[in-house]
Amino acid sequence: MLAGEAVVAIWNGIAPELRGRFYDWHNNEHMPERVGIPGFRRGRRMAAAGSGTAPEFFTLYEADSLPVVTGVDYAARLNDPTPATRAITAEFRTTTRALAAVVESRGPGMGGVMGTLRFDAESWLAPELRTVVRSAATLPRVTGAHLCRTDLAASGVRTTETRDRADLDVPPAWFVLVEASDPEALALADLAAMLVRAGARVPIVSGCYRLEYVRSKMGFAV
Repeated sequence: MLAGEAVVAIWNGIAPELRGRFYDWHNNEHMPERVGIPGFRRGRRMAAAGSGTAPEFFTLYEADSLPVVTGVDYAARLNDPTPATRAITAEFRTTTRALAAVVESRGPGMGGVMGTLRFDAESWLAPELRTVVRSAATLPRVTGAHLCRTDLAASGVRTTETRDRADLDVPPAWFVLVEASDPEALALADLAAMLVRAGARVPIVSGCYRLEYVRSKMGFAV
């Protein structure tokens, strides 16, 4: 299960010549800063597991509740970015950022790979979408399946960190995250078809990511 009832989900690429600086900043400054925000519990960064997945990186922050990720403490950091944050995020490419409530979360723990499926659907389809996620959680070698609903208004707020950036795409209304021990266990094409049958609109944007880094609050079990 996810560590909390809300997430910040970020898909992004980076200019190739800045990849080394990105890793140093993300490992040693940015993720510790974000996980240090009150109510944030855990951060995970993942990288594309193959050439068919884009953009290159997916970062997931798990938090206590939606008011945490839409609240004043997180906003304070977004409106006071460090010099390194300004420099690195200015070179982000094809970025999607969603502040979302966790609608359904099943499974015993983290996996070494994660599939992400982004899509739009009517809000009243939540029961059908939850059924798909529950089914996904029972697949062999799957360790977690999660359904998240984006707060589109909160996700669209421009801050000091994002005000001048042109790389930001409109976030999806919904996304599903599936964790497993290996990429084949994710069955992303089958899950996308199940979501369409449940009422999700096409296209469904899917990707497979491998876990690179986990940062948890001191005292919180990974």
